[in-house]
Amino acid sequence: MFSPGQEEPCAPNKEPVKYGELVVLGYNGALPNGDRGRRKSRFALYKRPKANGVKPSTVHVISTPQASKAISCKGQHSISYTLSRNQTVVVEYTHDKDTDMFQVGRSTESPIDFVVTDTISGSQNNDEAQITQSTISRFACRIVCDRNEPYTARIFAAGFDSSKNIFLGEKAAKWKNPDGHMDGLTTNGVLVMHPRGGFTEESQPGIWREISVCGDVYTLRETRSAQQRGKLVESETNVLQDGSLIDLCGATLLWRTADGLFHTPTQKHIEALRQEINAARPQCPVGLNTLAFPSISRKEVVEEKQPWAYLSCGHVHGYHNWGHRSDAEANERECPMCRTVGPYVPLWLGCEAGFYVDAGPPTHAFTPCGHVCSEKSAKYWAQIPLPHGTHAFHAACPFCATQLGGEHNCIRLIFQGPVD
Repeated sequence: MFSPGQEEPCAPNKEPVKYGELVVLGYNGALPNGDRGRRKSRFALYKRPKANGVKPSTVHVISTPQASKAISCKGQHSISYTLSRNQTVVVEYTHDKDTDMFQVGRSTESPIDFVVTDTISGSQNNDEAQITQSTISRFACRIVCDRNEPYTARIFAAGFDSSKNIFLGEKAAKWKNPDGHMDGLTTNGVLVMHPRGGFTEESQPGIWREISVCGDVYTLRETRSAQQRGKLVESETNVLQDGSLIDLCGATLLWRTADGLFHTPTQKHIEALRQEINAARPQCPVGLNTLAFPSISRKEVVEEKQPWAYLSCGHVHGYHNWGHRSDAEANERECPMCRTVGPYVPLWLGCEAGFYVDAGPPTHAFTPCGHVCSEKSAKYWAQIPLPHGTHAFHAACPFCATQLGGEHNCIRLIFQGPVD
């Protein structure tokens, strides 16, 4: 369904139309072991040379498994809803010349365009951590983009497998809508949250909803995989907007539109901000040695000049061994500047530009991980509740997925300039 060649322009001299990008939360610009093929931390959706979208056509109500198999073997896309041992509804799908379809899931089979695996909290420093059993579906969701302007992107739960089928077994939540068409939910569900006010510094978190196989919007189930569906939310749609979050129960993706990315800082911009902050020669107020954020290519190795910060007060220092308090926790220290006791951690620059809501200087750090970004970006992510496990929500650092804590989930950094 997808090969790297399909990202080529439709005509030799024309830029390919970009619908948008999916960015996986919890990675700082790349996967810990490097991006490879369809497995990466960021995936761009381009207009395909030929449309591959599908739309529902014929509906069959079948009473024998053999007949169901015969329909699903016709080489056409289909969705099967098993109602009982002797009744299955099969909806055939036909080619749609006006849409492109992109599929996301854990499977490495060819119908999946973007392979997503479970995000491990703080995974930047923990390459060896292994997920024993993934909760992400092999064929988790599909995104369908209109090939004509304004290139609207819509999300649907479940993806078609190598046989071009989606099967909803007896145990899956499914139903017949008042207008007669069948619909259902996947085991762990596909949740979506559209921020109110788009993806800007003024945005507020929206409400998490569940998306059905046919793209309708429902309130959340009581628990992630409960049999009973939520209530239909008729006033909302499955259209993705800049900043929409998609949760696949194990990984959360951020959708950025092409227009939104046009107004977002680039990797070069973030590198320029890093050089600017280093050019100001911030100093350790105690050791008086000059501090410097390491280059983006060395964003996982603690270096000698690396800035460290006390996350309770925000004072930035170089690394030192003093300040341990017998009554404090292991990584808690007393700040020599203001005597506040709190976590003392190395600071890391947030390098994934897609997570920035503005191009401001890196002045704020997330607590307790120490990833640094602009004030408005830090405050935006500090207020976003992200799904965690089967029914919990908490704010997390977008660069490493660490659960945020402390008074405001982030802190303003206090740098000391050079004495001379």
